[in-house]
Amino acid sequence: MTEPGEQGPPVPQGESTTTVIVAAVTNLGIAVAKAVAGVISGSSAMLSEAAHSVADNVTELMLLTALKRSEKPADEDHPLGYGPERYIWAMLASVATFVGGAVFAMYDGVRTLTHGEDLGDPLISYIVLAVAFLLEGYSLRTSIKQVRSEAARFGTPVGRYLRFTPDTAVKAVVMEDSAALVGLLLAAGGLLGGQLTGSGVWDGLASILIGLLLVYVAWVLGSSNAQLLIGRALPREMREIVRAEILSVPHIIGVLELTTLVQGPHEVLIAAKIDFRDVSSAGQIEWACEEAEQQLRERFPAIRRVYLDPTPGSGQSRPAASSR
Repeated sequence: MTEPGEQGPPVPQGESTTTVIVAAVTNLGIAVAKAVAGVISGSSAMLSEAAHSVADNVTELMLLTALKRSEKPADEDHPLGYGPERYIWAMLASVATFVGGAVFAMYDGVRTLTHGEDLGDPLISYIVLAVAFLLEGYSLRTSIKQVRSEAARFGTPVGRYLRFTPDTAVKAVVMEDSAALVGLLLAAGGLLGGQLTGSGVWDGLASILIGLLLVYVAWVLGSSNAQLLIGRALPREMREIVRAEILSVPHIIGVLELTTLVQGPHEVLIAAKIDFRDVSSAGQIEWACEEAEQQLRERFPAIRRVYLDPTPGSGQSRPAASSR
């Protein structure tokens, strides 16, 4: 089984951008409709869902910013490029999901449970929820289509791809759209419970559950981006393949230290201390380094930078300095 980035051509940045734009446009219209329905029906869960959609829209604007800024080429001040900047914006997006959606939803739910609410005609809310479900489903279908395409390209299951992918923009859209569909069902359940019992308790509980759902989404996305900001290595299986690929090059007899760093969805750095045959000439060592880099790039297109450091093995002694 391969990991994301192991084989196949890099996925065009435009696919991630299209996925995020579709989600953003969808959520903008849904947020307005939910807010109007929430005011008319007096439903706490509907207002929480409106906050949910607003938070998603802010998140997607930040993800678009992340995609745009991370495309800037490397320069003298940033020799390794701007790829990791996307994870800063994606981290801020997860905070926006928590503050803008989860906190409001839980607060409004608690307020409804403690103070009660006057429920109006829920018909408009049901209509908005049904339309929103269709639109969110379309947005989720778009993001899942991209995920399946990328997972197939890398030869890995969809679930495993979502777990390890450094493309957190697509991961965020998939999780947010999935959470949106669940949130819509919770809001509908709260409305139905209030309609059947005449009590606002069900609506308040639905609002709190929506808040808890958003807390979970924000935590998962925040954790994923934090790992990539700190500096995440390639998965263990892929590191072993990288090591084996280097050792397959003539004149190389050992990989003393291997460091891998994911810098973006399709940008990986490899650095290694290499032990060469003692009888290898300077020219052969230079050739071996170039050959190892070429083989790694062919096997793993996501590898953009390779730094190999010729280093004597533990059993070798440093040559004595010549005296004058």
